[in-house]
Parts: sequence; structure tokens; C-alpha cells
Amino acid sequence: MRNIRLAEVDRVARAVLPIGTDYASGHLLDWHEHRRAQFLYGATGVMVVETDTGTWTVPTDRAVLIPAATRHRVRMLGVSTRSLYIEPEAVPWWPAACTVVDVTPLLRELLLAAVEFDADYDLAGREGAVAKLLLHEIAALAPLPLHVDLPSSPDLAALCQDYLARPDARLTNRDWAARLAMSERAFTRRFRQEVHVSPAVWRTRARLLAAVPLLRTHPVTRVAARLGYASPASFTAAFSRAFGIAPSKLVRPG
Repeated sequence: MRNIRLAEVDRVARAVLPIGTDYASGHLLDWHEHRRAQFLYGATGVMVVETDTGTWTVPTDRAVLIPAATRHRVRMLGVSTRSLYIEPEAVPWWPAACTVVDVTPLLRELLLAAVEFDADYDLAGREGAVAKLLLHEIAALAPLPLHVDLPSSPDLAALCQDYLARPDARLTNRDWAARLAMSERAFTRRFRQEVHVSPAVWRTRARLLAAVPLLRTHPVTRVAARLGYASPASFTAAFSRAFGIAPSKLVRPG
């Protein structure tokens, strides 16, 4: 199924509903939730998934597992998706929070095949076998740490969301504390209590995460400079240490 709304087929008696959708670059799927769990795969482009508790950045050929009934929104940057909408009882092992995963070549081919199925595909034939195999393959995937947590307090969360939209290497703990009319020490202590890392560590990770969509259209050298790193080597080392993958792996081929 391609470019149809989930609501049109949600009640079809299939545990797995595959849907492929093409989005204009910059399209925002505003806040919503699904009754089913969702496996959201970006065949092209970059997706930024936000919930009330965190932000996940999903490069090309990766996917995010979204739990059922999770309020979220998604910013699409040149994305063509292949989604699976899955009855929760079919995946009791599904993560309790959004999780980014790498997509294996086999899983990618299964997804590409599955989005050609009708909503009421044959459970007893090849299509039913593909649907079952999709779940086996997803269950075996390892998570990627392409996310940052958000504080639970609205005022701290607003600071973090603003930073995610406009990361600035010059911003300090003192700047953030002043915006909330707090001492730097009290602010840092409160931030650590809610997010379990210091504000400086959080901003560094958020700034690195902001590099992921930039790497679609800019070389590593330019991204490093834009994010305030002294050299491409220092940026590459920090990115690789944080996410376990070199930024060059995310650069879109020319």
C-alpha cells in the first residue's frame, strides 16, 4: 500500500500493515499517535522524531521503533518512508521508548516488497510469510544511540527544544541559568536531577545530533565548522565517540 492514511486500513484484520509514503522535504507530521506500534523506515532522507521525553534523529536506511499510543511528531527531510503498523499484542518485546535501529539489507528488501501488498494480503501464502519474517528480523536489530532525552519540567524542556532547533557552541550554563532566573549552580543541579547528565554534556550531544541532517547536503569539513569544532578531525572523533559511527558514513553520495 502506498500513500494512504493508516485510518483507512487500521481495522483490517492483519497484525502487520505495510504502508509506503513519500513526503515533500521539510514536511512536518504534527503531534499524533497510533493505536498500533510503528516501525518507521526512511528509504531516503533524514527523519527527526520528537516525543514528550526525547528526540531521535533517523538517517537514511535506518528506522525508528515507535511504541503504540506514543504521542509524537516527525519532521521529514527529503524522506520516502516504508512503515509497518503492528498490533501491540503481536510484538510484546517492542521497546517501551522510541529506538533507532540500523536496517539490514534483508530487512530493507522485505520492506520494499511488503509495501506492495494489499491491506488484506493472504496470510497463508508468500505475503503472510514475509510479514512474519519482518517481525523476526526487527526483533534481532541492535539499537543506535541517535537520541537525546528531554527534561520533564516544561521550562527546562523548552530550553532544550530551542537548542535542538538552533544549536550554538557559544551558549553556556550561565546563559541558560540566566534565562530561568536561577544561579548557575542551582540550575546545573536541577538539570542533572532530571536528565542525569550535565547541561554541557547534553548540549554537546544535541549539537552532534544536529549534524546528522546537515551531513545529507554538506561535507564533514563544513558541518564541523558550522557546529563550532576546531577541525574536522575533532568533530569526527566526538561524533564517533558519541554515536559509534563515523560522520562520513552519513554523507549523502554526490
